[in-house]
Amino acid sequence: MKLSFEIPYYAVIFTSLRKMDAHDYNQIAERMEQLSRNQSGFLGIQSVREDKGLGITVSYWKNIEDVLNWKMNVEHREAQSKGKSDWYKGYEVRICKVEREYDFGSLDI
Repeated sequence: MKLSFEIPYYAVIFTSLRKMDAHDYNQIAERMEQLSRNQSGFLGIQSVREDKGLGITVSYWKNIEDVLNWKMNVEHREAQSKGKSDWYKGYEVRICKVEREYDFGSLDI
């Protein structure tokens, strides 16, 4: 799936290690994706997770203000809290300004 946006834009990289008994995780993750799509400045999202629980989700935003507004969204903050208490062994967040991009071939599976 090719994603391309007007430069510059921001990428929020969320790398996590999920607990294997993360009840209701998928339901809330789907809700967060749906909610983010309706958030001002949202551009797109890509996500992968391997069988042992390691996952990487990258969300793309028009500007840093949009990233900060998403972080402060009340429902998102509730999910963050539940993530710390119930779903994740650990996670890392990186916020990057994308100033250049290029590609080769197709990522369509």
